[in-house]
Amino acid sequence: MNSLHIDNLSASVEGKPILNNLSLDLPKGEVHAIMGPNGSGKSTLSKVLSGHPSYEVTSGSAMLDDKEIIGLDPDVISRLGLFLAFQYPVEIPGVSIANFIRAALKSRLTDEKSFKAVDFYKDLYGKMDELGINRKFTSRSLNDGFSGGEKKRCEILQMMMLNPKYCILDETDSGLDIDALRVVSAGVNKMRGSSRGILVITHYQRLLEYIVPNKVHVMWDGRIVRSGDKTLALELEEKGYDWIKDEIAA
Repeated sequence: MNSLHIDNLSASVEGKPILNNLSLDLPKGEVHAIMGPNGSGKSTLSKVLSGHPSYEVTSGSAMLDDKEIIGLDPDVISRLGLFLAFQYPVEIPGVSIANFIRAALKSRLTDEKSFKAVDFYKDLYGKMDELGINRKFTSRSLNDGFSGGEKKRCEILQMMMLNPKYCILDETDSGLDIDALRVVSAGVNKMRGSSRGILVITHYQRLLEYIVPNKVHVMWDGRIVRSGDKTLALELEEKGYDWIKDEIAA
């Protein structure tokens, strides 16, 4: 099965249920978007799938291709091919961008001697140029003192360098001006392809004008309550989320 397959997943944090029998299938080669109001569980889903220890899975499963990832450590899930771009990327003073990405890449190798610095920097600089990141940033501490746009570009740079099988973008558009949004979206679109699935979590339709999804899912009260094509995002933009609530209650 070439997909990220989530089946009846329920999870809680500090005893409070957040996800409620959520099911979703993200095939390779497709971009799906999850939209929903604050508190619906969107960011919780991303954290649960990446193995965050603060979240307790109470039932259900999540298969990355044919491998169950629930209960695995975050580094194991990452090595299996799942990448999470955070809504609020953390700052790591003292660790440069170049060293951070290089260490992540080398950790996947069985033979570190095959890792050549010349090839690494050629690839890194090329992708930095695509994202409009100044090459001097390679020596700067990861996200330390970065603007919101710089942090998000750096997240996409990591994603492009690590080349994962599945990408989850948790509100990547948060804090971006229109120019940064275009650049970040272009970077994501370059990652689209038959060998990768991308899940975009967002509040707003504007991101989906640049990263056009194959499917849009509406999340409410910890579960997917409606799915459709990209026109569903336009409908949400026009009507808000109250009509979904009324539809569920009917």
